[in-house]
Amino acid sequence: MNLLVAFTIALALSFDFVNGFHDSANAIATIVVTKVLTPHQAVIIAAIGNFIGAFVFPVAVATTVGKGIVDINAITSTTILSALVGAIIWDLITWWWGLPTSSSHALIGGLLGAAFASGGTRVIHWAGVITTAKFIVIAPLLGVVGAMLFTIVVFLIVQNIRPSTIDTYFRKLQLISATFYAVSHGTNDAQKTMGIITATLVSAGMLSEFHVPVWVILSAHGAIAAGTYFGGWRIIKTLGTKIKRLRPVDGFCAETGGGLVLLFTALAGIPVSTTHVISGAIVGVGSIKQVSSVRWVVVRRIFWTWILTIPASALIAVFTSIFFRFVIHI
Repeated sequence: MNLLVAFTIALALSFDFVNGFHDSANAIATIVVTKVLTPHQAVIIAAIGNFIGAFVFPVAVATTVGKGIVDINAITSTTILSALVGAIIWDLITWWWGLPTSSSHALIGGLLGAAFASGGTRVIHWAGVITTAKFIVIAPLLGVVGAMLFTIVVFLIVQNIRPSTIDTYFRKLQLISATFYAVSHGTNDAQKTMGIITATLVSAGMLSEFHVPVWVILSAHGAIAAGTYFGGWRIIKTLGTKIKRLRPVDGFCAETGGGLVLLFTALAGIPVSTTHVISGAIVGVGSIKQVSSVRWVVVRRIFWTWILTIPASALIAVFTSIFFRFVIHI
């Protein structure tokens, strides 16, 4: 393994760590703000759940990212490096702003920008790009609808039970739903990095065809689990308190509804945003009782950041690619 390939893989795993750091709120925001667990306890559960995802589901999303967005024959280590820099910089910017944006879409945007800088539009698989772009809207809507339907069923079941009893039961059930969402989060998000690393190995001639090695699966899940453990509180506050104040029953419904959506898309090989799904699920839960309880100003701000993620990370990757090619000549 040459030095450039090794550095590219290391940077990919660093992105996975930042992904876990940035997106830890997806799995734990609801259970932290309902005070079922402390932040430290919650990130441990989320990190374990993220790692368990390595052993549960196939790698359809990794295949889509690795060869379904950009022509794999046009991918080089420089392309991957530029894509990762674009994604990491955008992730860190939005983490600082406290906005729950998509690390998945940041990576895809970075890959598109880097590939365009080196090969133009001919190396881009537009069908894969269009499907991914559609799910910027579809994924949160699925989260909204899934959480709303699940909430309606739960409320019908508990409608004659005292609120204090409901709270007691759902504080325990939320431990299960948070773990479930963490597993589905790790299954979905770690696969993007698997696809990038595998594409790097293929482009370097170290793999004859695109298939994800076991060591790549384990290292990607390990990196995202570690990142989740050290996750940030800024985005947890946005998801858990600024969109809608949550109770344990709300958190349970949002996590379970959102987790089911993520498992469906992971099995279908669609690289959706776990951030979009859980944000939509929280809006769905909040809208069941009272639409006005959702802070729509915050939702609009988050939505526009979602729209900007792919073009912003792509633009950063374009300039990074130019820098690598003409300044340091790699």
